[in-house]
Amino acid sequence: MSANTFTLEAAAAANIQVAGSDKGSQAVHDLIVAYQANRRTGSANTKTRGEVSGNNKKIFRQKGTGNARHGDKRAPIFVGGGVVFGPRPCDYSKKVNKSTRRLALRRVLGDLIAASRISTVAEFSVADGKTKSFIKAVKDLTDAKKVLIVAASFDEATYLAGRNVQDVLLMTAAEVNIEQLMKADAVILVDNALETLASRTA
Repeated sequence: MSANTFTLEAAAAANIQVAGSDKGSQAVHDLIVAYQANRRTGSANTKTRGEVSGNNKKIFRQKGTGNARHGDKRAPIFVGGGVVFGPRPCDYSKKVNKSTRRLALRRVLGDLIAASRISTVAEFSVADGKTKSFIKAVKDLTDAKKVLIVAASFDEATYLAGRNVQDVLLMTAAEVNIEQLMKADAVILVDNALETLASRTA
């Protein structure tokens, strides 16, 4: 099993459209920011004085104590009271339209091809499901540290063989995103993934 360098000519033959270095950088930035924002849970929460446990009883009488006047003990100035302007549950998700996603994918693929970081293989599978066999199969294709392998699909044995290898990621062509492509030192495209990538960049 040997890998061939994926060139612009090969991309054109597979109907995969790529963008040059003159456009698409803003689309890549917007999409990466959206990925990071969409991973935020926004679940930080503090209780206001209306939510803190306790009653509304006045802590001491209004006059005659020499102290400042106060109401209930849930006021923000008391320990155990409510929090003023604290974090509340928030939705940080961002939406990116299809044309921007498509342009970003074209730009990243173009940059990877220009840097000779994409290779193609006819097929990739590890029949025995062993991690040792998986590592050997990857080493036969590339010496890069972080490797992304993209195919139309993988069999269960291959997934089992690669699940404990942290530096190698298996992704289908329909689900792979630009963040995964950019993080990889080398990208291996299985021939059956080219058609799906062509449709995503069309």
